[in-house]
Amino acid sequence: MSVVEQYARAHIVTDADSLAQDQDAVPVVLRYDPDSDPRAVRVRLPGHETHEWTFSRSLLEQGLRAPAESGEIRVWPCGRVQAVVEFHSAQGVAVVQFETKALMRFLRRTYLAAAQPVAR
Repeated sequence: MSVVEQYARAHIVTDADSLAQDQDAVPVVLRYDPDSDPRAVRVRLPGHETHEWTFSRSLLEQGLRAPAESGEIRVWPCGRVQAVVEFHSAQGVAVVQFETKALMRFLRRTYLAAAQPVAR
C-alpha cells in the first residue's frame, strides 16, 4: 500500500505555540500511511518546531458533516465550503480552517490507497 501525502492551504486562526498569525494561507501537510496505521491520519502544521497530530480518519470524515470530537481533536463544518480542525495540547489550542474540498480529496485518496492490493 502506498503512503498518501497532500499539502493543503489552510488558515491558522489561533496557534498553540505563538507562531506568526498570518492572514495568508499556509501549507499544512496531510498524511496517511496505511502500513503504519490504516485507521489514522496525520496533520502537520508549519512552524519552527514540528506540530503534528495523529487522529482517526473517521473523525475527520464525520467532522466534515457535523461537529465531531475525540480527545484533543475537534472537527466541524464551517459553512458550505470550509471546515475547522481544533487541536488541543499542553501548549494551548490551534484552530485551523481548511477548504472542505481539500479534505475530501485527501480522504478519497486515503480510501483508494487502503484498497490497493499489497505488492509482492
